Amino acid sequence: MILSNFNHERWGMAAMGARWCRTITAECLQFANQRLVAGKPISSLPVIRAKLARMISLCEAMQAWLESITDQMCQMSYAEQSDILGGPIGLLKAFCTQGADEIASMAVNIFGGRGLTQGGMGKLVEQFHRVVKFDSILGGSEEVLMDLGVRQAIKKMPKSML
Repeated sequence: MILSNFNHERWGMAAMGARWCRTITAECLQFANQRLVAGKPISSLPVIRAKLARMISLCEAMQAWLESITDQMCQMSYAEQSDILGGPIGLLKAFCTQGADEIASMAVNIFGGRGLTQGGMGKLVEQFHRVVKFDSILGGSEEVLMDLGVRQAIKKMPKSML
């Protein structure tokens, strides 16, 4: 019973992780435009813009992959989902948790000391940074899910490619 629900559990975790990544990225965009250094917002610094660009790129990639998997899930029977989508959903969940870890780290760097405080402007960043690793373990660790995804991809390869 537990194994039959893993796909939906992992999909839900990927969706929640992608949503949190968007929230944290939005917080960073807002903060970077409000925080002034030498009379200029820190968003005027190329290093900050590079971090924001990476965060936005990760969020968009997570969202696109999530929507693709969601569409496939809506078109398939439960049995087809179990047979075909276990590996891709595992890879999606691993991608989302690894991306979330990277976004959390960059968010703390953008917020500086405020990204380490449990109150005030940086409270969401601090909370996200503190709990982000938890999601990488639930529903299967990143390493286990990536291995599952590769093993399933190899298993589903046409014989002519092997």
